[in-house]
Amino acid sequence: MTALRPLFALLLLAACQPSSTDGKDTDPASGDTDATTDTTDTDASPDTDAPTTTPGADFDLNALSAHVYFTGADNQRTVDADASFPPASETFESVRLDMKVSCPAGGRCDPWDRLAWLGVVLDKGTESERVIELTRFITPYGVGDTWSLDVTDLRPLLTDDVTLRVFIDTWVGPGSSYGDGWQVDAQFVGKGGTPPRNVLGVLPVYPPTYVVYGDPARSIATQLPEAVVALPDGTTRASLRTFVTGHGQGNAGNCAEFCPKRHALSVGGAEFTQKVWRDNCQSTGAPNQKGSWTYARAGWCPGAEVLPWVVDVDAPDPTLSVRWDVAPYENTCRPDSPTCTGCALHTGCEFDGGTHTEPNYQVGAALIGYGEDAP
Repeated sequence: MTALRPLFALLLLAACQPSSTDGKDTDPASGDTDATTDTTDTDASPDTDAPTTTPGADFDLNALSAHVYFTGADNQRTVDADASFPPASETFESVRLDMKVSCPAGGRCDPWDRLAWLGVVLDKGTESERVIELTRFITPYGVGDTWSLDVTDLRPLLTDDVTLRVFIDTWVGPGSSYGDGWQVDAQFVGKGGTPPRNVLGVLPVYPPTYVVYGDPARSIATQLPEAVVALPDGTTRASLRTFVTGHGQGNAGNCAEFCPKRHALSVGGAEFTQKVWRDNCQSTGAPNQKGSWTYARAGWCPGAEVLPWVVDVDAPDPTLSVRWDVAPYENTCRPDSPTCTGCALHTGCEFDGGTHTEPNYQVGAALIGYGEDAP
């Protein structure tokens, strides 16, 4: 069960916009209230007049090395790094991302499980800036971890000069008695050759977005509207790659971290449902942790990467509509509830930043467009 946040972090809540793993702090991302979101991004797909491609040379790129921390006066919870990848004209049989989170040099790891992600920043510094998550993960309780994942189909994002961004929802740093934050390292390994699939583009759908769950005044549809995505020319099929994790505790049903719910995706009219739940934390989380790391949770485990929910669809039209939803639920343990009832940890209905935190889902998604494979 989540422990109480250090006092100094709680005092900063009013001045910061936090983001939450198990509800210890939150960082709501503002949602577009329009009925439809147009997520067309021509920069995310290759030029149709691109030169003939050739197999590239194997590469091993140390793309990011960052100390992620927070001291109040120095907010390094989000860190950007520029990296140069092989040009789009070079092809690769495989591309692998090796991730490592560890204790900062000469210091101690953050003792808490924190929501985190590594992504690619599109159109940095402009009004249309978007982030596409390469991986999402939850830090272990006070120890390091490593893992690898296949990002071959995300290669259109990893060409030429790229801005990578790492975020960890940490509230400790150098000088804190609770720890010094996290050291994050990301390495990409490519093997030259013909890719297994003809990927035409990777398109943003939803950046990492905070969605309140169980408040009748804030519907899912208004917080995360339907998105309409323009596909690259020649696309015949597509995959939606979605990250969904539940956070917040002490609410009715102990949602959203500790309550299994069925989620729904609509992609171009095709419907998919899945229970977002992870009950194998004891075997998949980083070993030798402290805290409640073995408990089942809504789509994640402390000290483990979050597995994306991937669905495949035919794409005969130039655009695809995308919509996410989750089973109906009302949190009767909230500050404005007409009757305060159902508080799982026997608190009052006010959120306290520790044992009682707002139920929410963190949702992010991208579309991968595929053309016909070469014979």
